[in-house]
Amino acid sequence: MGREQPETDSDVQISADVTTDRLRLWLQMLKAVRAVEARLRERLAIEYNSTLPRFDVLATLHATPGGLLMSELSRQLNVSNGNVTGVVERLVSEGLVHRERLVDDRRALRVSLTESGMTATEAMIASHRIWIDSLLSEVDGEHANAAIETMQAVRRGQRPEGGA
Repeated sequence: MGREQPETDSDVQISADVTTDRLRLWLQMLKAVRAVEARLRERLAIEYNSTLPRFDVLATLHATPGGLLMSELSRQLNVSNGNVTGVVERLVSEGLVHRERLVDDRRALRVSLTESGMTATEAMIASHRIWIDSLLSEVDGEHANAAIETMQAVRRGQRPEGGA
């Protein structure tokens, strides 16, 4: 085992520069997400008298036609069971979501979209797709794919493939 070389002043400077760049990246990511979310919240409220959490629940259920257990729904949305329960209660009362107890576990609830919930959600999903395309119109395909890889790497806790 050889001795490690001490860091040079330039190594420390590069490390500080990279750390500063990563901090700036984090702040820009946060600002971008907040800006897009604000616009989505506004559009959902105006055009569908809905909220982003309601849309998230409906879109998640739309992606799983057989429905989800409440615990699975909250896990997929990364929110507490309590947060999901309140949203689902309102959606049930509006006839957009159906809730049923499992035969083999009476404590567990499966939720799924009703027919009217499916119709309403499909309209919102179509609008959401257009809104996102418009909000991110300054990002071309190549940059979008690079950003996706970067965000996936952040979620994995490592650098993107091919990255330095």
